[in-house]
Amino acid sequence: MQSTLISQEVLDIFRSASTASLCTQLFKRGIRNNFVQGVAPLSKNHPRMVGQAFTLRYIPAREDLNTLEVFKDPVHPQRHAVETIPSGHVLVMDCRQNSDAASAGSILAKRLEVRGCAGIVTDGGLRDADTIAELSMPSFCAKPSAPTNLTLHQAIDINVPIGCGGAPVFPGDLIVGDGDGVVVVPLHLVDELAEVLPQMERFEAYVYEQVSKGESIIGLYPPNEENRKKYEASLR
Repeated sequence: MQSTLISQEVLDIFRSASTASLCTQLFKRGIRNNFVQGVAPLSKNHPRMVGQAFTLRYIPAREDLNTLEVFKDPVHPQRHAVETIPSGHVLVMDCRQNSDAASAGSILAKRLEVRGCAGIVTDGGLRDADTIAELSMPSFCAKPSAPTNLTLHQAIDINVPIGCGGAPVFPGDLIVGDGDGVVVVPLHLVDELAEVLPQMERFEAYVYEQVSKGESIIGLYPPNEENRKKYEASLR
């Protein structure tokens, strides 16, 4: 499935936007189910993750089809995903919110890092989690999990619409992750949000500063006319 590439200028705007701000903007537009539930970053030491989605879908493993021999197939969906994901994209994996087995390990994660992947998101587990956490590429998962993916998950398809942590993910959607988790921004809303996010982030930084000085949130957040004028004056 082909998707429109997002410009670097727009991606940079999202690098300064929190997932909390994104969720608020999506809520205003009627999108309420685009936060990936149950995942967390393996490390807090990475910058915000921003990149378009490249998806991998797992179904429940069937034992006769999910032996170690499948990894010898050069077009095995898991291996093929790792070797074909475009640079700057985020690998998003659908494990049906089952983290009792891994969806990838450190060798595949390292290969993704070397190929310029922007990050990993899975509602399953990741094995070799300590090693993955030390990569320059951010990774989000439900929990560390040592069993191989073959135990429970059969890789079946790549770059198709999936669910991850209960959120719908279409190839090319914008994936943003920070300390709060991961949000999926529908591709058709990316440019619209890019126009309003800088103003929202500036205003919330202003409010945070005023609250730090002892101001009440009443009439400030959201602002009444008096406080709106004060904010606009601060911009000048």
